[in-house]
Amino acid sequence: QVQLVESGGGLEQTGGSLRLSCAASGRTFASLVMGWFRQAPGKEREFVTAISVSGGTTYYTDSVKGRFTISRDKAKNTVYLQMNSLKPEDTAVYYCATLRWLRPVATPQDVVYWGQGTQVTVSS
Repeated sequence: QVQLVESGGGLEQTGGSLRLSCAASGRTFASLVMGWFRQAPGKEREFVTAISVSGGTTYYTDSVKGRFTISRDKAKNTVYLQMNSLKPEDTAVYYCATLRWLRPVATPQDVVYWGQGTQVTVSS
């Protein structure tokens, strides 16, 4: 069993930055592939980014490449999502997740555990 707790969401203006955190507990964090998904109102949950166990490999959906960065701190059992140059279309609930495997585009079917989600709202 793994528990994931996200934090760091909020309201930001277009062009601003936010950093999301996801603290993991209940199992060896160092052995988990981690990722972030998001879900905007009226839309399906979509893949945002994922990071390998070592942290050496990352994947991003095209719409966030060059703006978002995923990272992990094994000492703190935490994965981060640094979001820069935010756009109104980034508005969504962001979910941290553990993944069965690492691949360029993950789907919700790849997820083993979900966090509770944190709201990100970008105003124009």
